[in-house]
Amino acid sequence: MSEHLLEVNHLKKYFKTGKGTVQAVDDISFTLDAGKTLGLVGESGCGKSTTGRTILRLLEPTDGQVIFEGKDIAKLKPAEMRRMRQEMQMIFQDPFSSLNPRKTVEELIGEPLKWFKVHKTKAEQKEHVAKLMDIVGLAPRLANVYPHELDGGRRQRIGIARALALDPKLIVCDEPVSALDVSIQAQVLNLLKELQKEYNIAYIFITHDLSVVNHISDDIAVMYLGQIVEKAPSKELFTNPTHPYTKALLSAIPIPDPDLQVEQIPLKGEISSPINMKRDCHFAARCPYATEVCLASTPELVDRGNEHFVACHLF
Repeated sequence: MSEHLLEVNHLKKYFKTGKGTVQAVDDISFTLDAGKTLGLVGESGCGKSTTGRTILRLLEPTDGQVIFEGKDIAKLKPAEMRRMRQEMQMIFQDPFSSLNPRKTVEELIGEPLKWFKVHKTKAEQKEHVAKLMDIVGLAPRLANVYPHELDGGRRQRIGIARALALDPKLIVCDEPVSALDVSIQAQVLNLLKELQKEYNIAYIFITHDLSVVNHISDDIAVMYLGQIVEKAPSKELFTNPTHPYTKALLSAIPIPDPDLQVEQIPLKGEISSPINMKRDCHFAARCPYATEVCLASTPELVDRGNEHFVACHLF
């Protein structure tokens, strides 16, 4: 039995297209313990969401292992995978498009309970749904309303309640607050932290917002074109960023103080195509420190101490 709740080993997810192979997730590895949060950050198109969906086997992996509680989920049969779904859930980015507009709040939250036949009677299910609504801060009067009648924050709380319904041990949060107002973002983030503390849930928190990921994550992995280029504890990454790409991302965070001057590191050039990528440093085309070796081989993720891993030829 693995000491980690989740182990991802050399995971790959490629897509065949008319122009070649898109290497959306290209050989990434990490571990996650129960009750902890791994933040997955990077620009749009870096493979964050594909990573999350492949880990949950919503997308079939091209290669590599996803070991959850000691079991390689890629090798599970359909019936076994169906049972595993109770342990692994997802909160989607858009709270409106991920909810069936023809179902009420009570029906939406009760759907996973009904699907997995958790309760023998409708009364038991109704009571469980009411408890879930209370946990995520949805008033009982909203039980019979439809998603379009609610604001984004309440709709996202429905998604969180659905994810919690089966008492999962892992939840993949795919940019769960990016579509919400700032004040609502804070409420949802605080709710997620409270639920994690109470139920010992592990999160993979996918976002492009570094200030958000710093608030909620224990560890942060920075992705660029399908690869993890830096991974470290949250505090370590923010105080001692090492990879040139991470430094550029951190320099772009707005500082709410007009008197505090922070030097921004502009990234020049275009993002390389993810189709048929070469075995080089994918960031080399935009890196001001790139050398010949960067164009000749892919850097490995190396531990520099303090659980700080960096994939860069400079180190």
